[in-house]
Amino acid sequence: MTTTGEDHAAARGGPWWWARWRSAALDAGLALASALECAFEGVRFARDAGIPVAAGVVFGVLAGSALLVRRQWPIAVVLVSIAITPAQMGYLMGIVGLYTLAASELPRRIIGSLAGMSLVGMLIVMFVRVRQDMARGTWDLGDWFVPFAAITTAIGMTAPPLLLGLYVGARRRLMESLRERADSLERELMLLAERAEERAEWARNEERTRIAREMHDVVAHRVSLMVVHAAALQAVARKDPEKAVKNAVLVGDMGRQALTELREMLGVLRSGDGAARRGEPSVPLVAVGVAAAVAASRVVEEGEGPCLSELEELIGQSAAAGMVVDLSVEGDVRSYAAEIEQTAYRVVQEALTNVHKHAAGAKTHVRLAHRGSEIAMQVENEPPPEVGSASARLPSGGNGLVGMKERVAALGGVFVSGPTDAGGFRVSAVIPAVVAAV
Repeated sequence: MTTTGEDHAAARGGPWWWARWRSAALDAGLALASALECAFEGVRFARDAGIPVAAGVVFGVLAGSALLVRRQWPIAVVLVSIAITPAQMGYLMGIVGLYTLAASELPRRIIGSLAGMSLVGMLIVMFVRVRQDMARGTWDLGDWFVPFAAITTAIGMTAPPLLLGLYVGARRRLMESLRERADSLERELMLLAERAEERAEWARNEERTRIAREMHDVVAHRVSLMVVHAAALQAVARKDPEKAVKNAVLVGDMGRQALTELREMLGVLRSGDGAARRGEPSVPLVAVGVAAAVAASRVVEEGEGPCLSELEELIGQSAAAGMVVDLSVEGDVRSYAAEIEQTAYRVVQEALTNVHKHAAGAKTHVRLAHRGSEIAMQVENEPPPEVGSASARLPSGGNGLVGMKERVAALGGVFVSGPTDAGGFRVSAVIPAVVAAV
């Protein structure tokens, strides 16, 4: 893994302003070399200026040592090199200082101004020095050589370090930009991974809720009817054997239907484990939840799922259990999308189950309205009779109304439930209509 971000910041272990000990050692070496150069050139400067040689050497050592702070104060180093240029010393400091200045983050106008000052100073000094040498008779190349040598030397001492520093600074900034982008990408990837984990957890919770809702809707209604019929069977077993046999047959049929639907769901849920044992890719939980919902609905695409045309059969089962149910349908009957018909069927089914649980023997009204842009259903029961037959004592998990509301809300519909003024209970739902393609 590359060193980026906090790891890169932690790698800065040098003294003072240096990022690394290697950089500190390099600057110390350059400063030592510059001090020795300036000390050697200070001997000639002291002789030409008529001052003690020791003073010229000390001045050269102090001036050359300024290269030690080139990373922290590059402008000061360049100014010192320009200041000692007339003394014909500090050439190494001038070259390294210009390179450091050009590679720094300073504005271009400052870099250009100092580079121009250094160029002009070097040009003047070299012009005077070459002219003096030619006047002493050291060189005899003609007057053209003085400006040529001055210009060539000044450009040669200024342009290469300046251009190299600009290149290194641009490359350094590019690498820093790439490092920052890598850090940003790493943070984004970590954030995406966290969000993906959160979404996966949310999806797992959603599918658990969905599977639980499907199992509740599929099994609870039939089991509730079985309990009601069993209670009725117990009450009439001795008085009316023929009716007891009929109730026993109904209990058996409903039990077999409940087991069949439950077996379908469990088979789908186990299919993922079977694929994993065979070395095949396992089925994700989301896919299992969808498949379980489809199995719970008895494969709607194949025409086996619950639909509004089966409402009469559903109401007939409740009537067979002793409930008085009145069904009324308004509007033109038509086919809707599979999920809409499933939801409408489940709402009515769960509402009737709740009547069996909480208001046994109460008369119930089921109303279904086909409207232009929506389908509405309402299940309302009257208050239960004061005196009735033996109670079936059906348990309630408190999930029926919640499941109905979740189903309707998932399709963009509205669900309302609550007691009526007459003492009964009403469940109403309105679902946007999507007519099935013919």
